[in-house]
Amino acid sequence: MGEYFGEVLQRALNRRDLFKTMGLLGAGVLVSSSCGGSGSSGSSVISPSSSSLSFKTIYPNTEDRITVPDGFEWDIIVKWGDALDNGENLNWNRVYEGCTQADVDRQKYCFGYNNDFVGYFKASDGAEILAVNNEYFNPELAFKDFLDLTTLKPKTGRPTKEESMLMLEAHGVSIVEIKKDKDGKYTYVKGSKYNRRITGSTPINISGPAKGHKLLKTSKDPNGELVYGTLNNCSAGKTPWGTLLSCEENFNSYFGGDLNNISDSNIKNLHKRYGIPSSYSAWYGFHLYDDRFNIEKEPNEPFRFGWVVEIDPLNPNRPPVKRTALGRIKHEAATCVVSKSGKVVVYMGDDERFQYIYKFVTKGKYDPNNREANFGLLDEGTLYTAKFNDDFTGEWIMLASVEAGKITVNSNLPDIYKNDPVLVFIDTRGAASALGATQMDRPEDFEWNPITKSAWAVMTYNDKRPSPNAPNPRYPNNFGHIIEIKEEGEDPESTKFKWDIPILCGISGSPDTNSQLVLYKKPASNDTPSISAPDNIAIDKLGNVWIATDGNPGKSRLQKNDGVYVLNPFNKELKMFLSGIPGCEICGPEFTNDYKYFFCAIQHPGEDPEDTGRILSQWPYLNDGVKIPRPSVLFVRRKDGKDIYA
Repeated sequence: MGEYFGEVLQRALNRRDLFKTMGLLGAGVLVSSSCGGSGSSGSSVISPSSSSLSFKTIYPNTEDRITVPDGFEWDIIVKWGDALDNGENLNWNRVYEGCTQADVDRQKYCFGYNNDFVGYFKASDGAEILAVNNEYFNPELAFKDFLDLTTLKPKTGRPTKEESMLMLEAHGVSIVEIKKDKDGKYTYVKGSKYNRRITGSTPINISGPAKGHKLLKTSKDPNGELVYGTLNNCSAGKTPWGTLLSCEENFNSYFGGDLNNISDSNIKNLHKRYGIPSSYSAWYGFHLYDDRFNIEKEPNEPFRFGWVVEIDPLNPNRPPVKRTALGRIKHEAATCVVSKSGKVVVYMGDDERFQYIYKFVTKGKYDPNNREANFGLLDEGTLYTAKFNDDFTGEWIMLASVEAGKITVNSNLPDIYKNDPVLVFIDTRGAASALGATQMDRPEDFEWNPITKSAWAVMTYNDKRPSPNAPNPRYPNNFGHIIEIKEEGEDPESTKFKWDIPILCGISGSPDTNSQLVLYKKPASNDTPSISAPDNIAIDKLGNVWIATDGNPGKSRLQKNDGVYVLNPFNKELKMFLSGIPGCEICGPEFTNDYKYFFCAIQHPGEDPEDTGRILSQWPYLNDGVKIPRPSVLFVRRKDGKDIYA
């Protein structure tokens, strides 16, 4: 290919006057006055983050241990199968040798598997709480002799019913109280009143425009108002009123059956758009033991997944709710920010190749003085999708709005959506496509940076992209990139924005421009740590962007362990902060409110990125005779007690 920015983006770069109108969009140039920034192009920026990050970078490696910089220490807080009630831990070795019904019953009360998002909350009584998504399950790691090593598929008769049902109960969300011991290290509180499991079988209410719609009605729920379970909970968000917005991502993975045996052509077409049924269903076996996951028997059940689920970690008695006004996609994130008018804006990505990014603007305003008044705020408002232009501008296209039960759809939508407006929220992908939204390279996390006053959207990679578009300039995109969106007037409610690409991930010093690490349009120095497959991000108090990766081990990427990196958007410096375990993905990341502690999750340690049936690690190597690796949540802190970003 030509220049690393791709043919389409190069056309935009050649427009020199564009940068004058943008004011050099890159973070660290347009800064709020509270940070000392002048807000004008080319001026020196005085910012809390303008100095170099003090820690010495580490580099990607393949070691079977957690690596952090000198001066930091880490420890495990909670692991898969740790009892959240006062009962016994999951019987690890029995699960491995031959799962029983007793194990299924215990899993309902134990920390879930494959922890993804980590959210920190603090209750009014001072209790510190983590809400952790449990995305999916690795039967090939947890169950002995699960795979046929010739076909690399489950052996005949696997999973067993007990294995399948244990996997169902290991999904969802784990809420757990944590506390510091005398040495200042976090441990979890067994039997805390806050501890809670929301699993693949927990009753969950449906709210918003899709509640009661014909496509959400099933034999078990003829009113379309109550779902049993939440599945494939990937990333998430936190509301200003202190609830979790847990995101259902690859929900299609659990549905089996023959699409040709569904007579309704509309349902068949909708399922095809979302990848239903999935070959992965054979790994879970839900459809073999529970009819609701068999699309031939319950063709509407998949429409009850793919939503954002609001969960209150501060009130274990409040039932979770699927907020359907936020649309039905393979949600990766649901990041909230309060706009200038007081409305709440939720940024979201649809994590699949060539899918779109979205935001939702509430009709009502956030009330900081009345927590209860904010429940239901996400049921009314306007749902948008993004269109990016070659000239570094873009617009948010209205899909539909809902107010007092009335839905108004974009007049340019096809008749199928006008005749059934709720379909915009159920088939959000189809509506976005019909309105010309820009196809993206697997939109993952989406975070608002309060220092740069911009939204940061992560494109993890797209190795199937045949040609570029402006915001996705590489083809194929093996390494991923991050886009910064500057809303007009620095207001998240705005329907117009400017955008830039602060980081094109890749290999430092690579001569191949399509594989090169590029920071703010300049190739990174050779001593900058290489990075690929950005996934989840978090923003610290100074505006630094903490990037957790998912896919570094892949042959087309770094072939190194996944990790956590920190981008200083003011001096354009990138350092690596943490390296994980072979085969794992790093999730989270998150901080305590005082920024003294950093949290992240080690997901699927030992998983083989090449799917050859190997188990690459048995981490965390605790002396308890366990034969299988265990996903876990960690804390990291500075040994000198300073803020984590110092």
